[in-house]
Amino acid sequence: MGNTLLQQHPGKGELFFQLILHALVFSFYTIDRHHPDVLYTFETYHFMFFVNYTWANLLISYVFLPRFFYPKRYTLFALLTFLVVALVILIEEMVLERWFFPDSRGTNFPGVIFSLGQVLPILAILSGFKFAWDALLKQRQLDELKAMVRESELAFLKSQINPHFLFNNLNNLYAYAVEGSAKTPEIILELSSVLRYMLYECREASVPLMKEIDHLRNFTQLYELQIEDRGKVSFQVGSVPSGFRIAPLILNVFIENAFKHSQASQSEKIRISIHLEVNEEGLLTFNCQNNYLSENETISSEKGIGLVNVRKRLALLYPDSHDLTIRQTDTDYHVFLSLQLRKI
Repeated sequence: MGNTLLQQHPGKGELFFQLILHALVFSFYTIDRHHPDVLYTFETYHFMFFVNYTWANLLISYVFLPRFFYPKRYTLFALLTFLVVALVILIEEMVLERWFFPDSRGTNFPGVIFSLGQVLPILAILSGFKFAWDALLKQRQLDELKAMVRESELAFLKSQINPHFLFNNLNNLYAYAVEGSAKTPEIILELSSVLRYMLYECREASVPLMKEIDHLRNFTQLYELQIEDRGKVSFQVGSVPSGFRIAPLILNVFIENAFKHSQASQSEKIRISIHLEVNEEGLLTFNCQNNYLSENETISSEKGIGLVNVRKRLALLYPDSHDLTIRQTDTDYHVFLSLQLRKI
């Protein structure tokens, strides 16, 4: 794809850049080195000699580079470039020199080394800037492609959350409905509120922090309804300054895992503690701790799809501004996350 893109006709920006570049190089080319008191002298031969360099540069820059150099056909590129440089020298020495200076410079050939010293610097400057332009263009295209891949991956990872959440909660709802529990309508109402947030409030890359906290509170209450009197759930929010945003549904997984693993391994004395606060600089600290009975634990907390998902999202959204620590003992599972938030 990169080679194809670089073979496209130059756009207006590149055309303007090439015109400015050729004008600057031509202005340096016309400097009179033998008469310092006269900075620039323009003669017809200056233009004709520079035209000889220009056609060679266009051939190297817009034919040889995209067709041979970028596809890594280096030998063919070097051979053709050598032939072009030789042809430039031949035209300069056998035609232009004899035409404009028949009685002086055109009477003898100064040698290959001298001629190369005249031709190569100009061609290297002109072709080198074209190579640099292509490199910048390719880097921009790679950055755009990475951004597209990143957005697609984030959308995919976020889309996994809702099915994962529904799968766990519909199983619980089914069990309560079979038992005819009076709390079934209340659970359905809480589930509806949480899903409304997931479906309609989380379409942006980030949401206001207070909205996310309200959602987490509802999310926790939904699961707390299922515990009833079999344990204690604590959801505490410390100081939270206004004006910060957070990627939605980042913290859900840890809370969901806490309830899931506690309930899966024990039927009573469930203990879940959730604490969240943010300092004035926007550093969020999140603690989620739950107990469980290791002899009854059948689900690996480290390998669930939810935890894999959230690790990937954190790596994509907060690559250098988060610290996730998970500590597991025989009786407790503790998640500690620090996250540098951004201002609205």
